[in-house]
Amino acid sequence: MKFTDLGLSPEVLKAVDEAGYTKPTPIQEKAIPYVLMGRDLLGCAQTGTGKTASFTLPMIDILASGRARARMPRSLILEPTRELAAQVAESFEVYGKYNALSKALLIGGSSITEQERKLERGVDVLIATPGRLLDLFERGRILLAGVKILVIDESDRMLDMGFIPDVERIVGLLPKIRQTMFFSATMPPEIRLLADAFLMNPKEVAVDPPSSAADTVVQSLVKIAGERKDKRAALRALVRAEAVKSALVFCNRKRDVDILFRSLKKHDFSVAALHGDMAQPVRTDTLARFKNGEFQLLVCSDVAARGLDLPEMSHVFNFDVPIHAEDYVHRIGRTGRAGRAGRSITLALPEEARALAAIVGLLGHPIPEMTADGVAGWTGGDPSPRGGRRRRTRKRTSDQPRGTPTARNVAPETAQSRSAGTQAPESRNGADRRPAKTAPTRAEPRRAEPARAAPKEPALRERTPVERTPKERPAAAPSRPSEPFGEHTPAFLLRPVDPV
Repeated sequence: MKFTDLGLSPEVLKAVDEAGYTKPTPIQEKAIPYVLMGRDLLGCAQTGTGKTASFTLPMIDILASGRARARMPRSLILEPTRELAAQVAESFEVYGKYNALSKALLIGGSSITEQERKLERGVDVLIATPGRLLDLFERGRILLAGVKILVIDESDRMLDMGFIPDVERIVGLLPKIRQTMFFSATMPPEIRLLADAFLMNPKEVAVDPPSSAADTVVQSLVKIAGERKDKRAALRALVRAEAVKSALVFCNRKRDVDILFRSLKKHDFSVAALHGDMAQPVRTDTLARFKNGEFQLLVCSDVAARGLDLPEMSHVFNFDVPIHAEDYVHRIGRTGRAGRAGRSITLALPEEARALAAIVGLLGHPIPEMTADGVAGWTGGDPSPRGGRRRRTRKRTSDQPRGTPTARNVAPETAQSRSAGTQAPESRNGADRRPAKTAPTRAEPRRAEPARAAPKEPALRERTPVERTPKERPAAAPSRPSEPFGEHTPAFLLRPVDPV
């Protein structure tokens, strides 16, 4: 099938042809006709298979007829990250250059004044992150009553980043009659429940098994027996051995991104860093320079794991095994896009075996192993009981025999006697234990005994049944219990006692 068979307009087909695409991907082939019919859509496909064009191409044709009004966008596309939003905006520029459609990009870190000016002129396509969109709505700069098409891209990422409450609030501000589309590479149960609440009689399109990697990516695993410094040495050896044209190096934490960046720069690698704590102009400039080939390596967090289309990406290195198995699919999907060949290499320490096992379970097959020069590997599972940190235990001295009780399990009175300098009692054949002689200790000042209080009148004293003597017990009440009543004393025991 070709793009000409999908029912797209000549203007869109001309832009697609100039972009170098002649054959649609499976997700585009199945999704575009339903979008043109105005159906709600739930799309699930592997990352890097062209999900963005699945909704941008038909949206251009649908919005070609109509006119935008001030502060009332005609369509809305929600993205979890700024980079994804900027990439979708670029797709509209490429595919819609022969259609007079206006668009606005609402993301944090950019000038809000310029964004307000675009909204005042009216936009056909609004591409936004949830935070900035709600900010402008609360300022009264945007009205959402005219939105006819809603696209929630990377829905599972929205869930992971905690945007679902914001998305629910935004959807509540939209008109009830609209066309809604969900797109994602993974479809967890939470997203499916959310889709049931937002979509009306949707058409579900799934061209590949959920959470599966593309066949164009060659995956490899390097097991490293050592510490993180050994992993950094292995990464340097692999970059030198592989024919790396450009590569992404993923870390789980932002501070690890900075540490690895400084390490690679110290060893004269062409490298840059990217994570969420960087200012938006710096992030945009870093990505642009990396796309232009100024850097060979880009050390980044998962902020670059979703939707970024880097055509010349030859390798992806997972310096850290991702905590969530679904993130592995998104990371390696940055290479091998649009039918191109790619390669991914994951470096794993023994304490990362549990996360690695989750990835293998998600993929349904083991990752082929390889070795790095000068780096020792490991075999088997995770040696620690919880897949990470080992349980700390009290060390036993060399002269202390096995089975000797430690301070954790010794009886309180035994520990107290040892701290006072006594020795453990001895017994033979079940004989009575006799306390050993105590070691001389420092004399302590004797405490003065409290003076005995003068006896009170027995008629005015309140006594419990235990304190009373047989003479004091009244003979007229033989049915009174002889055992104490605990903390509660019945009222009939509190009456005055006749003197003997």
